[in-house]
Amino acid sequence: MAVAKPVTVNDVLDGQVALDLECLDRVYLNAYVPNLQAGGQVVSFLTAHLGYPIPSPAIFNKLGAAFRKAVARFAAAEHVPVVRFAKTDRKIDRMRPYLAAQAATGHSGVAAIGTAQEFASVFVGVQREGSTGAPWYTFPRTQRRVSCFYFYLWDDEFGPAFIKICAYFPYPAKIWINGHEWAKRQAAKAGIGYTELSNGFAATDDPAALQAICDRLGPATIDAFAQRWLAVLPRPLTDADRAGGYWWELSMRQVEVSRTLVFSAPRHARGFFEALVADNLDIGRPEHVELIFTGKHERRGRPRTHPLTFNTQVVTRGVEVTVNAFYKHSRIKQYLKDGHALRVETVVNDPYDLGCQRRLHNLPALQAKARAVNRRLLDTERVGQGCILASPAFERIAHPTRTREGRRAPALRFGDPRVQALAGALSVSLLAVTGITNKSLRALMTGLLGQPYPTSRASYDLTRLRRNGLITRVEGRNLYRLTDDGLAFAIFYTKVHNRLLRPLMASAPPTPPPLRAALRTIDQHINARFAEARLPSAAA
Repeated sequence: MAVAKPVTVNDVLDGQVALDLECLDRVYLNAYVPNLQAGGQVVSFLTAHLGYPIPSPAIFNKLGAAFRKAVARFAAAEHVPVVRFAKTDRKIDRMRPYLAAQAATGHSGVAAIGTAQEFASVFVGVQREGSTGAPWYTFPRTQRRVSCFYFYLWDDEFGPAFIKICAYFPYPAKIWINGHEWAKRQAAKAGIGYTELSNGFAATDDPAALQAICDRLGPATIDAFAQRWLAVLPRPLTDADRAGGYWWELSMRQVEVSRTLVFSAPRHARGFFEALVADNLDIGRPEHVELIFTGKHERRGRPRTHPLTFNTQVVTRGVEVTVNAFYKHSRIKQYLKDGHALRVETVVNDPYDLGCQRRLHNLPALQAKARAVNRRLLDTERVGQGCILASPAFERIAHPTRTREGRRAPALRFGDPRVQALAGALSVSLLAVTGITNKSLRALMTGLLGQPYPTSRASYDLTRLRRNGLITRVEGRNLYRLTDDGLAFAIFYTKVHNRLLRPLMASAPPTPPPLRAALRTIDQHINARFAEARLPSAAA
């Protein structure tokens, strides 16, 4: 019986993929009123804009009550179901039947309105007394449990979506859409045939045209969707408020950027993914489980007040496995989609993690950086499964050489504790992807070696890495990037040491007798080859 050859990452990227698609997935936005973010602005809104002589917090209750009544009138007039969410409810599960019913009508509409009590950042009025005894108010921000309305929508352009509006001043809102759902509708309008994947695409008649559609979703399209629905739904801000400069603007709260690789032979999918997980859990520090993530470059200016943290979790639900690598507030995850597609998603919970501002117009820059994260993850895994160094490169690294300029390039001998620590440090995600500095290298090497690692030693090691062609300096900065040989060196040295030598040299458990016998046979053949070649031993 023939045994199917396992599919590696290199196989997937070199011919085993029927469709490779990058697309925005779930996009969750904050909607806020820029001119209502400070106490003084609240006073101006209540007095100069609304015309009240005293900026009293009682006005908040009046405005909120009017909004709640408007929601009730809208629901009655449009025959929209109103659903009260319980604390333990998964909202989308409660709303799915209503969304399906609205979709069946074939046109856009509000499927249902959900109500809940949730915490939100709002203004409260605090009464003070002046020198004359007359009362006056300040308006600090605080977290309060307030009424919130979820307007679940079925949109001709975006499919399922929702807009959440809090019923208390300054009326923060949230907007949720799905980029894959938008792309499906645009593909259908363009006459592009496709087969659906759950929350994605399994196949298409025209991959290039479909990718162009995914690339087209941007801030203008999303903002048009938001403004179109805010004009239709009941809302606490009026047209007069909007004319006076009081209206919602959008910022990014959570953005998921995905890359989906659909296997041409789905029967290989599960074996491939399980091998991928197993093959990448020990890249990085020998004592930690790490895959890869990215953050912004070593920042300038004020020093950090807290350490950078990142970790990896493997989550199993039934037979489904998801690998999550966390960095700051964000993460990157890998999992099988419907059993025959590899999904890689960078989930950005704070755009500052990738060096971007939060305003919606920064979405293209954020998406470009997140796509690069997905690509670098696959590139690193690809090197990990094809990391045997070519003989010339191996010799250049393992023996002292000279650069083209005639400068001495010190050796990086396999097995040397300091060299192995360097390989482990370079495999760590933060360095392998975003760059290396003297400071970041010192921090990692101190932990790996278990002893002080001074600046001078870090400078020397950076020099020999650079002269051996394993890193290259970023022009104008004290920042270094890994080369292809550098990434291969880091992963090859780490894998061979961690997976072969360390287990074989461990005192417990003892090596099984058959393996010891095999190793003796290998040792005898190697010694015989040395003798034939008249090569002296290391002791000689």
